[in-house]
Amino acid sequence: MTSGAEPTRRPRRLAPGARVAVVAPSGPVPDDRLQAGLDILRGWDLDPVVAPHVLDVHREFDYLAGTDADRAADLQRAWCDPDVDAVLCARGGYGAQRMVDLLDWDAMRAAPPKAFVGYSDITALHEAFAVRLGVSTLHGPMVATADFLKNPRAQDHLRATLFEPETVRVIEAVGESSGALVPGTARGVTLGGCLSLLAADLGAVGARGSARGGLLCLEDVGEEAYRIDRYLTQLLRGGWLDGVSGILLGSWSECDPLRDLLLDRLGGLGVPVAEDFGFGHCAGALTLPLGVPGELDADAGTLTLAAPALT
Repeated sequence: MTSGAEPTRRPRRLAPGARVAVVAPSGPVPDDRLQAGLDILRGWDLDPVVAPHVLDVHREFDYLAGTDADRAADLQRAWCDPDVDAVLCARGGYGAQRMVDLLDWDAMRAAPPKAFVGYSDITALHEAFAVRLGVSTLHGPMVATADFLKNPRAQDHLRATLFEPETVRVIEAVGESSGALVPGTARGVTLGGCLSLLAADLGAVGARGSARGGLLCLEDVGEEAYRIDRYLTQLLRGGWLDGVSGILLGSWSECDPLRDLLLDRLGGLGVPVAEDFGFGHCAGALTLPLGVPGELDADAGTLTLAAPALT
């Protein structure tokens, strides 16, 4: 059974002139936002290459960026291309789960690891990369999303993580309610992302068996309290949270007030739980490395990585 304590391979950091591929594994991408995001990447002295189907829209299901096969092919080609140094997602939405089993994981495992960036629906791919490839990834802003385009903090933190990861080994809670929901310190390997995607992955072939030994990072957007309750209860009943070392809570934008519910569902685990770490669907979202060992200090509101996210 794979768990949150699985060791991972860390990709290499980027250098000026690096070629980065932009892919759309989930929802359709507005061209104007894509072009604005590409301009930011070029301003970082990167060479962005847009995958062939990034601007596609599925003929029947307009919430998908083209067919499952085409989205999978774009991602696999970018990952396996020796001239590509990183793979950046254009946006989330929905669709990653539909194409994850179309990827040739043997071919992708044979390719050297590279930085992979995204959040929201991309959680399904973060989990697959961790379990099937043993590669650490970056839960961070996406190229064609409003927060990346308009928020300097989101841009600066992602850029530092990609180019100078040793400068962002300590990640601090940033919100007004930051602090300990449950006090204490814990060590483990970071994992997680969007709560609803983690719950949807439960029991799927090739999915992570549990978060045992891990520092679980959770966030979501636009959910009523009873739905968050259902996702957490599903993970609890399925034993997925058994043995988790600690929990970091990110943003809950456009959600009902959740503090009491989160304490009710997570407090009984007997592990540190830290609030408001500023990752996920929020303004100025921080880049959070997944698959990297670290120490959570819930009282201080800090996550200290044992090593930089990228080598």
